[in-house]
Amino acid sequence: MIPTPVTVLYEDIETLAVEKRSGVVVIPARRGETEVPLVRQVEEYVGKKIYVVHRLDRETSGIVLFAKNPVAHRHLCLQFQQRKVGKIYAAVVQGVLAEDGTISSPLREFGSGRVGVDENGKPSQTRYRILESLPSATWLEVIPATGRRHQIRAHLYSIGHAVLGDNIYGLQRPVGGVPRLMLHAGGLKFQTRGSTEVMVRSDPPEDFMRILEILRTKVSG
Repeated sequence: MIPTPVTVLYEDIETLAVEKRSGVVVIPARRGETEVPLVRQVEEYVGKKIYVVHRLDRETSGIVLFAKNPVAHRHLCLQFQQRKVGKIYAAVVQGVLAEDGTISSPLREFGSGRVGVDENGKPSQTRYRILESLPSATWLEVIPATGRRHQIRAHLYSIGHAVLGDNIYGLQRPVGGVPRLMLHAGGLKFQTRGSTEVMVRSDPPEDFMRILEILRTKVSG
């Protein structure tokens, strides 16, 4: 048996959820790059054309959902558009947060590709819950109620707690000097066309957990 090039987390006749590593792009990046995107790896596994339902940033790890046909693709994309998909992330941020909270600042995309809080931006909401307080960081469970570009990263940066390892949002880059973005898509809930509710889960990978262990023993300041 030939090993599959992807880690499959869930599969049925129309839907496929796989694990994405940090540093891997979901769709083809800039012209001329030789990197194999996740969609091509999934097509190699399935043996036919596959349809991308949603994306994660290159630096983010975790669950990515694909459809095996156009009808399932439309069905799943509509759930994302109507905010019916449940999403849960793990994030480790700079500094120690005192309590759980919600960020409801509107977000706007700028020409540079960055996203920032702007009163003329689109309504956006991110909820977060403290999982563990570390000497100089906080491990959070993050639930984005909306799905704006870079939403979690931009929102957390806006309250002074940038995601560790971020090369875009933060005064020091990468934030905290860590080698990967400490953001992981660990939960995804959706409905199949047969109205079956599916909850896919993914634990943070080894490189995420290694950094977390180092942060647990790091002396503040």
